[in-house]
Amino acid sequence: MSTGKRRVFNREFKLFAVERYIGGESAASICRELQIRPSHLSKWCAHFRRDGPEGLRLAGRPRLAAAVELDSAAEAMRAKDVTTACKHIGELERKVGQQQVELDFFRRALRQVGEARRPSDGPGVPTSMPSSGR
Repeated sequence: MSTGKRRVFNREFKLFAVERYIGGESAASICRELQIRPSHLSKWCAHFRRDGPEGLRLAGRPRLAAAVELDSAAEAMRAKDVTTACKHIGELERKVGQQQVELDFFRRALRQVGEARRPSDGPGVPTSMPSSGR
């Protein structure tokens, strides 16, 4: 596999590999098929998570300040995604709170039922609950 020359991967190749990994394909199968090291794929995924497709630059090329900054459209998209995520998180937190209230209610109700239905101390002793009259 090693020819002594360093392979240079273009952005499209890296993006292709990362998208396959994000899509659920195993890292081992991607690396085997594309003949890349797992460390490469791991590094590309980290760069992609941090900077998006712009993070998948050619090796050895210095990052330009302009290239690192997101353009206004991408920034607006991220802001929209963050706003949507915050709304969703708020909804989920409210739901969890409601479920906690319901759990507390049912715990108290179960405790009261358990206290009201104490078993008798022995044979012939009346129970704490009156009979249903049937």
